[in-house]
Amino acid sequence: MSTSILASSVTFPISGKVAPNRFLKSAMTERLCTYDKENHDLRGKPTPEYLAVYEKWGQGSIGIIVLGNLPVDRTALEAKKNAVIDKRSPWDAVAAFKPVIAAAKAHGSLLIGQLTHGGRQTSDDVNPHPVSSSDIQNPPSMGMTFAKPRPMTVAEIDDLVDSYGFAAETLYKAGADGVQLHAAHGYLLSQFLSGRVNKRTDDYGGSLENRSRIVFRIFEEIKRRVPANDFLLSIKINSADFAEGGFTDDECGKIAIMLEAAGVELIELSGGTYETGGYYSYRKDSTVKREAFFIEFADRIRPTLKSTKLAVTGGFRSKAPMEGAISGKSCDFIGIARPLTAEPFFCRDLLSGAITEAKENKVNAPDQTQSSLYQIHAISESKEIPDLSSQAVVDVLMKEKRGLA
Repeated sequence: MSTSILASSVTFPISGKVAPNRFLKSAMTERLCTYDKENHDLRGKPTPEYLAVYEKWGQGSIGIIVLGNLPVDRTALEAKKNAVIDKRSPWDAVAAFKPVIAAAKAHGSLLIGQLTHGGRQTSDDVNPHPVSSSDIQNPPSMGMTFAKPRPMTVAEIDDLVDSYGFAAETLYKAGADGVQLHAAHGYLLSQFLSGRVNKRTDDYGGSLENRSRIVFRIFEEIKRRVPANDFLLSIKINSADFAEGGFTDDECGKIAIMLEAAGVELIELSGGTYETGGYYSYRKDSTVKREAFFIEFADRIRPTLKSTKLAVTGGFRSKAPMEGAISGKSCDFIGIARPLTAEPFFCRDLLSGAITEAKENKVNAPDQTQSSLYQIHAISESKEIPDLSSQAVVDVLMKEKRGLA
């Protein structure tokens, strides 16, 4: 039995859910589900390979496992082969996701599903006619190009709120413990929050209250459809966009207080957008050394919250900085992503004392999504996981570029 503070449990005050430890597997793109370019009905259905990945992570002593990226609109994917929960899809999403969720929860982890919409960050190869908060086009970035979006109508916003509600209700019926809205990294909800992208002059633009209105409408719809005392409400939000005119750390602090008042029990802090190079826009020598890219933002927000829990994702790689962040009360959960694609049992091994830090990752920052996908797909097929601490392995993978992105 580990005596590390990382092994201590956390109880959420509204839903009553109990996370068995302080690790949160942050949502990552898996790209393991069905996809058809022309027939949207065939997009996003979980596959045996998708289940296999979550079965493996479920064995890894992770306090909270987040399914991600789950678009609520099958035309607004983060990437091809995303898992999708769209009310228009003809297949039974509850039945499709139930075994995945059961496998992830089988060893005591909590499971929440991250719901998203690509908005203007949907690749033009997936959707040449994207929508957004307004018509500001995303420049080519992250190896993709994007069409100019059109602003969503109010009727479309109303329908989107319903879509999020449907998806959350689906997760609940399939056995999930909660839901996370993806309002970070420049996706649609982040596009509404950003004054750089959102140029609307109606009730969904202008003031911070207006720009965040869609987020709070979605949470109200979820609470209308799912009992709040049995379903954990969460959000992933940028500490800042790190772009002139974008969502700021001051706005993040104000939103955090509003989220707690709305019954949101868990806030995961990250940062950046596609336009600013993702959260690597805040990757500096100092933040890499301390292993927590966004911890100072958590330190600013934490004193304003009474019961809402904070998770910080980005940069954590070894035990001592993780324990310091929890014992120092900067955050309640340590968000882990890419170390879990290299070592699915990373959390379990760290808690047992078998290891004290993650394997080194020698892949250049812009290529790490691609390389992690290689690892995720290897896990899904029960193959040897590529060792990214080996430069020789990295060189082969980067040369190969097998088209997973």
